[in-house]
Amino acid sequence: MTQRVSSETTETVRATMAQAGATNRPRIEIPADEADAFPADEIVRFVADESEYRARIERPLTGDGRLIRGLYDTPRIARNPGEGENRLSEWFAESNRQFGGSVLVDVVEEGFKYGIRNPGERAVYEATEAPNESLADIAKQVDDQ
Repeated sequence: MTQRVSSETTETVRATMAQAGATNRPRIEIPADEADAFPADEIVRFVADESEYRARIERPLTGDGRLIRGLYDTPRIARNPGEGENRLSEWFAESNRQFGGSVLVDVVEEGFKYGIRNPGERAVYEATEAPNESLADIAKQVDDQ
């Protein structure tokens, strides 16, 4: 039986839903003082509304925080975002939130799996252990093909 983890038992970071430049696309901005829980330039799992996606965690051009510009169906699409749908845009549109508002990011498994939710909401995640390094390397090679 799969274990489940409640958002009430995870580390939670208050981030900002920001507008990406002059576009109407949303992005999640993680503050610098919380950035240590988010590995830069890595593809990680991200859960939104009980669906699991992949996201690239990036460093901003200025500052020490972290950015998530999109949620994608596969690791390959997360590395090449022009090839697929950005599920973060869909989630943001359906949540009726405004740019500049808060979003909660739950650290389900640091460096591997995260979840997003609106303030005041509760979420439950399937517990997933991060694979060991050699298995992760094999998975990356398979995803790249």
